[in-house]
Amino acid sequence: MTLIRPAVVLAAALLAVSCQKQPAPAAKQDKNATVAISVTKVHAKDLQRAVDGVGTMFPFDEAIISAEIDGRVDQVNADLGDTVKEGQVLVHISDEEQRYLLQQNEAQLRQSLERLGLKNEKDRVADIQTTPDMRRAQADLFDAEQRFRRTRELRDQGIGSQQDLDQAQARYQAMQAAMDQTANQTRNLIQEVERFKAIVELQRKKLRDTSVRAPFNAQVKERQVTVGQYARVNSPMFTLVKVDPIRLRLEVPERMAPWVKTGQIAQVSVEAFADRKLEGKLWRISPTVDQQKRTFVVEALLPNSNGQLKPGGYARARIPTEKIDRVRVVPMRSVLYTLGTNKSFVVKDGMIEAREVKLGDRFDQEIEIVEGLEEGEVVATSQLMRLDTGVKVHIAPDEKGGEKKISQAGLATRAGDD
Repeated sequence: MTLIRPAVVLAAALLAVSCQKQPAPAAKQDKNATVAISVTKVHAKDLQRAVDGVGTMFPFDEAIISAEIDGRVDQVNADLGDTVKEGQVLVHISDEEQRYLLQQNEAQLRQSLERLGLKNEKDRVADIQTTPDMRRAQADLFDAEQRFRRTRELRDQGIGSQQDLDQAQARYQAMQAAMDQTANQTRNLIQEVERFKAIVELQRKKLRDTSVRAPFNAQVKERQVTVGQYARVNSPMFTLVKVDPIRLRLEVPERMAPWVKTGQIAQVSVEAFADRKLEGKLWRISPTVDQQKRTFVVEALLPNSNGQLKPGGYARARIPTEKIDRVRVVPMRSVLYTLGTNKSFVVKDGMIEAREVKLGDRFDQEIEIVEGLEEGEVVATSQLMRLDTGVKVHIAPDEKGGEKKISQAGLATRAGDD
């Protein structure tokens, strides 16, 4: 058996203690170390503002097509998704009853026209004296007047009697009254003809209404009628939508009201067609502001000849405006979001000063600084997670000798940001 000497045990213990204390010099070295960072300057530029927003697409026109007469449906010529032309027959209602009523009304009209001596319904009575009844009444009056004069001459000569003269005079006066009565009857008949014409035209309209037609070029959104159904007046049959052009309705914050005008171009992107860039033109601006949202509505028209854009769909829009502002900007990588705040790290005399910043609008790879930084100040663009107030830093070798340039193509204002 080998014996372990006490001196050897003591030496081993001292060696273990010395090994545990070795990191102490390293800790002292970390305390004096600096962090290598890249930097840039806060700079200002004149930028064109734009309104960025999201919106919903609506059809240019939408109409519910209803029946205007009662009747049994015997034809349905369109269905969901069909494209229909203006004037195309969508539904036909049985017209047998309407045709019989029209024939009856036309017969009554012809009878009245014949009494006035007219050949067709487009003719008009130019002179009431030329109507058959008036000509007959005029003839009777002329005959009674001639007899009265002859009888009076005979009586004056002593040949005729007073009784014959009285009878001739009475007949003459009766014919005058009959003449006036006939004139009144003829005028009433002319009014009756006009009434029958209106009845005939109304019945013709009802006959035309048996064919329910599309009021404009559209697509069928919904069909609500089937063959054999008994249609009632105002019962819905189709819902039609016109989608070329299509409306894009956006909500814009009220503070941007001076920037938005009709005629401006809206650059639109749709998620379903991410590779396509669309353009529309503002054509409607609401005159009022929503008191709850503090926004107002604008509408842009988008061409949609191929019908790929769907009403109810979602779209993003960017509307360049005439508003030019001078703003302070930094690269987006120079801002750190932590614990609910945005921070940038200003470099002064090799030390970091952490500042809370208020951000504005985002564009490309840069962002607007509304509060917290001043133009010309130097901020860190790397190692942000390791930085805080008081941390010593030095500029990385690839950043020495100059500042990184910032490129800018334009500035967009996000609709909804305050």
